[in-house]
Amino acid sequence: MKFATFTANGETFFGAITETGAIALNQAFPDHDSLYEVIAAGAFDRLAEAADGRSVTHTDFTFDMVMPDARRILCVGVNFPDRNAEYKDGSAQPKYMSLFPRFASGFTGHDRPLIRPPENHTLDYEGEVAIVIGKAGRRISKDNAYDHIVALTLCNEGTIRDWVRHAKFNVTQGKNWDNSGAIGPWLVPLTDAAQLDDARIQTHVNGELRQDDTLNRMMFPIRREIEYISTFMTLEPGDIIVTGTPTGAGARFDPPKYLVPGDVVEVSVEGIGTLRNTIEDEQV
Repeated sequence: MKFATFTANGETFFGAITETGAIALNQAFPDHDSLYEVIAAGAFDRLAEAADGRSVTHTDFTFDMVMPDARRILCVGVNFPDRNAEYKDGSAQPKYMSLFPRFASGFTGHDRPLIRPPENHTLDYEGEVAIVIGKAGRRISKDNAYDHIVALTLCNEGTIRDWVRHAKFNVTQGKNWDNSGAIGPWLVPLTDAAQLDDARIQTHVNGELRQDDTLNRMMFPIRREIEYISTFMTLEPGDIIVTGTPTGAGARFDPPKYLVPGDVVEVSVEGIGTLRNTIEDEQV
Protein backbone atom coordinates (compact mmCIF):
# COMPACT_ATOMS: atom_id res chain seq x y z
CA MET A 1 0.00 0.00 0.00
CA LYS A 2 1.10 3.58 -0.69
CA PHE A 3 0.85 6.48 1.76
CA ALA A 4 1.06 10.17 0.94
CA THR A 5 0.44 13.72 2.07
CA PHE A 6 -2.04 15.60 -0.10
CA THR A 7 -4.13 18.74 -0.30
CA ALA A 8 -7.83 18.87 -1.17
CA ASN A 9 -10.20 21.81 -0.88
CA GLY A 10 -7.52 23.84 0.86
CA GLU A 11 -6.92 21.27 3.59
CA THR A 12 -3.92 19.00 4.09
CA PHE A 13 -4.42 15.30 4.72
CA PHE A 14 -2.34 12.17 5.00
CA GLY A 15 -3.51 8.74 4.03
CA ALA A 16 -3.52 5.87 1.56
CA ILE A 17 -3.41 6.22 -2.22
CA THR A 18 -5.44 3.74 -4.29
CA GLU A 19 -6.14 3.28 -7.99
CA THR A 20 -9.32 5.37 -7.64
CA GLY A 21 -8.23 8.10 -5.24
CA ALA A 22 -7.04 8.91 -1.75
CA ILE A 23 -8.26 7.74 1.64
CA ALA A 24 -7.69 10.40 4.30
CA LEU A 25 -6.64 8.84 7.60
CA ASN A 26 -6.29 11.91 9.80
CA GLN A 27 -9.33 11.02 11.86
CA ALA A 28 -7.93 7.54 12.53
CA PHE A 29 -4.87 9.13 14.15
CA PRO A 30 -6.23 11.97 16.29
CA ASP A 31 -2.94 12.30 18.19
CA HIS A 32 -0.83 12.69 15.03
CA ASP A 33 -1.08 15.51 12.51
CA SER A 34 1.14 14.11 9.76
CA LEU A 35 2.86 11.08 8.28
CA TYR A 36 6.03 12.22 9.99
CA GLU A 37 4.30 12.17 13.38
CA VAL A 38 2.82 8.73 12.68
CA ILE A 39 6.27 7.37 11.85
CA ALA A 40 7.94 9.16 14.76
CA ALA A 41 5.39 7.50 17.08
CA GLY A 42 6.17 4.06 15.65
CA ALA A 43 2.69 3.73 14.20
CA PHE A 44 3.44 3.41 10.48
CA ASP A 45 2.30 -0.22 10.46
CA ARG A 46 -1.14 0.92 11.63
CA LEU A 47 -1.75 2.97 8.48
CA ALA A 48 -2.61 -0.02 6.31
CA GLU A 49 -4.82 -1.43 9.01
CA ALA A 50 -6.62 1.91 9.33
CA ALA A 51 -7.16 2.13 5.57
CA ASP A 52 -8.51 -1.38 5.25
CA GLY A 53 -12.22 -1.32 4.42
CA ARG A 54 -12.44 2.47 4.16
CA SER A 55 -13.81 4.16 1.07
CA VAL A 56 -11.98 6.73 -1.03
CA THR A 57 -12.48 10.20 0.47
CA HIS A 58 -10.90 12.32 -2.28
CA THR A 59 -10.61 11.93 -6.04
CA ASP A 60 -9.54 15.52 -6.70
CA PHE A 61 -6.34 16.36 -4.82
CA THR A 62 -2.74 17.44 -5.24
CA PHE A 63 0.29 15.69 -3.82
CA ASP A 64 2.49 17.49 -1.30
CA MET A 65 6.07 16.71 -0.41
CA VAL A 66 5.49 13.33 1.17
CA MET A 67 6.72 14.41 4.63
CA PRO A 68 6.63 18.22 4.61
CA ASP A 69 7.45 18.45 8.31
CA ALA A 70 10.43 16.08 8.17
CA ARG A 71 13.01 17.37 10.61
CA ARG A 72 16.19 15.83 9.23
CA ILE A 73 17.06 15.07 5.61
CA LEU A 74 20.58 13.86 4.86
CA CYS A 75 21.83 13.41 1.30
CA VAL A 76 24.69 11.24 0.07
CA GLY A 77 26.69 12.84 -2.74
CA VAL A 78 28.73 11.33 -5.60
CA ASN A 79 27.76 7.74 -4.78
CA PHE A 80 28.10 5.93 -8.13
CA PRO A 81 31.49 5.13 -9.71
CA ASP A 82 30.60 6.79 -13.02
CA ARG A 83 29.39 9.83 -11.11
CA ASN A 84 32.78 10.09 -9.39
CA ALA A 85 34.44 9.89 -12.82
CA GLU A 86 32.22 12.72 -14.08
CA TYR A 87 34.23 15.15 -11.99
CA LYS A 88 37.30 14.36 -14.14
CA ASP A 89 39.70 15.06 -11.28
CA GLY A 90 41.40 11.66 -11.44
CA SER A 91 40.37 10.81 -7.90
CA ALA A 92 39.91 7.21 -6.83
CA GLN A 93 36.85 6.02 -4.96
CA PRO A 94 36.74 8.01 -1.72
CA LYS A 95 37.20 6.25 1.59
CA TYR A 96 34.22 8.00 3.15
CA MET A 97 30.94 9.23 1.71
CA SER A 98 30.08 12.88 1.14
CA LEU A 99 27.08 14.09 3.14
CA PHE A 100 25.07 17.30 3.23
CA PRO A 101 21.74 18.40 4.70
CA ARG A 102 18.63 19.47 2.88
CA PHE A 103 15.57 21.04 4.41
CA ALA A 104 11.94 20.17 3.78
CA SER A 105 11.26 23.66 2.40
CA GLY A 106 13.44 22.81 -0.59
CA PHE A 107 11.06 20.09 -1.76
CA THR A 108 7.65 20.00 -3.36
CA GLY A 109 5.36 17.09 -4.26
CA HIS A 110 4.60 14.87 -7.21
CA ASP A 111 3.12 16.55 -10.28
CA ARG A 112 4.02 19.99 -8.93
CA PRO A 113 6.54 22.31 -10.55
CA LEU A 114 10.14 22.67 -9.51
CA ILE A 115 10.87 26.36 -9.27
CA ARG A 116 13.75 27.99 -11.13
CA PRO A 117 14.82 31.18 -9.32
CA PRO A 118 15.58 34.44 -11.11
CA GLU A 119 19.02 34.69 -9.49
CA ASN A 120 20.41 31.71 -11.39
CA HIS A 121 19.24 29.38 -14.17
CA THR A 122 21.45 26.34 -13.58
CA LEU A 123 18.63 24.21 -12.15
CA ASP A 124 19.59 20.55 -12.52
CA TYR A 125 17.95 17.19 -11.78
CA GLU A 126 19.20 14.24 -9.71
CA GLY A 127 17.00 11.15 -9.52
CA GLU A 128 17.44 9.19 -6.30
CA VAL A 129 15.89 6.67 -3.96
CA ALA A 130 15.18 7.98 -0.47
CA ILE A 131 14.71 5.86 2.62
CA VAL A 132 12.75 6.72 5.75
CA ILE A 133 13.97 5.54 9.12
CA GLY A 134 11.35 3.84 11.27
CA LYS A 135 13.40 2.50 14.16
CA ALA A 136 15.87 4.56 16.16
CA GLY A 137 19.46 3.44 16.39
CA ARG A 138 23.05 4.40 17.04
CA ARG A 139 26.08 2.55 15.65
CA ILE A 140 23.85 0.31 13.57
CA SER A 141 25.60 -2.61 11.88
CA LYS A 142 25.29 -3.18 8.15
CA ASP A 143 23.67 -6.55 8.84
CA ASN A 144 20.89 -4.89 10.81
CA ALA A 145 20.58 -1.71 8.75
CA TYR A 146 17.42 -2.63 6.83
CA ASP A 147 15.64 -3.38 10.10
CA HIS A 148 15.70 0.39 10.71
CA ILE A 149 14.03 1.34 7.39
CA VAL A 150 10.26 1.70 7.45
CA ALA A 151 9.56 3.01 3.95
CA LEU A 152 10.95 4.01 0.55
CA THR A 153 10.21 6.95 -1.69
CA LEU A 154 11.75 8.85 -4.61
CA CYS A 155 13.59 12.13 -4.80
CA ASN A 156 14.47 14.58 -7.53
CA GLU A 157 17.25 16.31 -5.68
CA GLY A 158 17.09 19.50 -7.73
CA THR A 159 20.23 21.62 -7.51
CA ILE A 160 21.21 25.15 -8.51
CA ARG A 161 24.65 24.19 -9.79
CA ASP A 162 26.35 27.58 -9.73
CA TRP A 163 25.42 28.03 -6.09
CA VAL A 164 27.12 24.82 -4.94
CA ARG A 165 30.39 26.53 -5.92
CA HIS A 166 29.95 29.63 -3.76
CA ALA A 167 32.19 28.29 -1.00
CA LYS A 168 35.11 25.91 -0.75
CA PHE A 169 33.78 23.21 1.56
CA ASN A 170 30.00 23.10 1.27
CA VAL A 171 27.10 22.78 -1.16
CA THR A 172 24.29 23.86 1.16
CA GLN A 173 23.42 27.03 -0.75
CA GLY A 174 22.82 25.28 -4.05
CA LYS A 175 20.87 22.45 -2.48
CA ASN A 176 18.21 24.32 -0.54
CA TRP A 177 16.39 26.75 -2.82
CA ASP A 178 12.67 26.70 -2.04
CA ASN A 179 10.78 24.10 -4.08
CA SER A 180 13.82 23.26 -6.18
CA GLY A 181 13.44 19.51 -5.63
CA ALA A 182 10.71 16.97 -4.96
CA ILE A 183 10.14 13.94 -2.74
CA GLY A 184 7.27 11.52 -3.34
CA PRO A 185 4.81 10.68 -4.68
CA TRP A 186 4.27 8.41 -1.68
CA LEU A 187 5.86 6.13 0.86
CA VAL A 188 6.05 2.42 0.08
CA PRO A 189 6.73 0.08 3.02
CA LEU A 190 10.01 -1.84 2.89
CA THR A 191 8.99 -5.48 2.96
CA ASP A 192 11.87 -7.19 1.16
CA ALA A 193 15.59 -6.43 0.83
CA ALA A 194 15.27 -6.95 -2.93
CA GLN A 195 13.28 -3.71 -3.12
CA LEU A 196 16.61 -1.94 -2.64
CA ASP A 197 19.24 -4.51 -3.54
CA ASP A 198 17.79 -5.14 -7.02
CA ALA A 199 16.37 -1.68 -7.70
CA ARG A 200 17.00 0.12 -10.99
CA ILE A 201 16.59 3.89 -11.06
CA GLN A 202 15.90 5.86 -14.21
CA THR A 203 15.45 9.58 -14.85
CA HIS A 204 13.81 10.90 -18.01
CA VAL A 205 13.70 14.53 -19.12
CA ASN A 206 11.02 15.22 -21.72
CA GLY A 207 10.94 11.49 -22.44
CA GLU A 208 14.71 11.24 -22.98
CA LEU A 209 16.50 8.75 -20.71
CA ARG A 210 19.22 10.67 -18.88
CA GLN A 211 20.04 8.50 -15.85
CA ASP A 212 19.91 4.71 -15.68
CA ASP A 213 21.67 2.59 -13.07
CA THR A 214 21.17 -0.01 -10.36
CA LEU A 215 21.56 0.56 -6.63
CA ASN A 216 23.86 -2.45 -6.32
CA ARG A 217 26.55 -0.36 -8.07
CA MET A 218 26.62 2.31 -5.37
CA MET A 219 30.07 2.99 -3.96
CA PHE A 220 28.45 3.27 -0.54
CA PRO A 221 25.45 0.89 -0.42
CA ILE A 222 22.46 1.86 1.68
CA ARG A 223 23.46 -0.56 4.42
CA ARG A 224 26.80 1.24 4.67
CA GLU A 225 25.11 4.64 4.63
CA ILE A 226 23.03 3.72 7.67
CA GLU A 227 26.03 2.22 9.43
CA TYR A 228 28.20 5.28 8.79
CA ILE A 229 25.63 7.97 9.57
CA SER A 230 24.51 6.26 12.75
CA THR A 231 28.11 6.28 13.97
CA PHE A 232 28.05 10.02 14.61
CA MET A 233 24.32 10.62 15.17
CA THR A 234 21.37 8.68 16.47
CA LEU A 235 19.01 7.98 13.61
CA GLU A 236 15.42 8.69 14.63
CA PRO A 237 12.08 7.60 13.18
CA GLY A 238 11.11 10.02 10.43
CA ASP A 239 14.67 10.81 9.35
CA ILE A 240 15.12 10.73 5.57
CA ILE A 241 18.29 9.63 3.80
CA VAL A 242 18.56 10.52 0.10
CA THR A 243 20.91 7.82 -1.11
CA GLY A 244 22.74 9.16 -4.19
CA THR A 245 22.21 9.81 -7.90
CA PRO A 246 23.69 8.03 -10.94
CA THR A 247 25.66 9.62 -13.73
CA GLY A 248 23.81 11.70 -16.31
CA ALA A 249 22.84 14.93 -14.54
CA GLY A 250 22.46 17.89 -16.84
CA ALA A 251 25.61 19.67 -15.65
CA ARG A 252 27.78 16.87 -17.05
CA PHE A 253 26.75 17.32 -20.68
CA ASP A 254 28.76 19.51 -23.04
CA PRO A 255 27.14 21.97 -23.21
CA PRO A 256 25.17 21.47 -19.97
CA LYS A 257 21.48 20.57 -20.24
CA TYR A 258 19.95 22.57 -17.43
CA LEU A 259 16.21 22.51 -16.81
CA VAL A 260 14.02 25.20 -18.36
CA PRO A 261 10.33 26.08 -17.94
CA GLY A 262 8.12 23.50 -19.62
CA ASP A 263 10.51 20.58 -19.08
CA VAL A 264 9.12 17.39 -17.51
CA VAL A 265 11.35 15.27 -15.28
CA GLU A 266 10.37 11.73 -14.28
CA VAL A 267 12.25 9.62 -11.72
CA SER A 268 11.18 5.97 -11.70
CA VAL A 269 11.93 2.82 -9.73
CA GLU A 270 9.89 -0.33 -10.25
CA GLY A 271 8.06 -1.20 -7.07
CA ILE A 272 8.13 2.37 -5.80
CA GLY A 273 6.63 4.37 -8.65
CA THR A 274 7.32 7.49 -10.69
CA LEU A 275 7.94 10.99 -9.37
CA ARG A 276 7.01 13.54 -12.03
CA ASN A 277 7.62 17.30 -12.01
CA THR A 278 7.46 20.15 -14.46
CA ILE A 279 9.64 23.26 -14.34
CA GLU A 280 8.44 26.83 -13.82
CA ASP A 281 10.13 30.15 -13.23
CA GLU A 282 9.59 31.77 -9.86
CA GLN A 283 7.08 34.61 -9.96
CA VAL A 284 8.63 37.62 -8.23
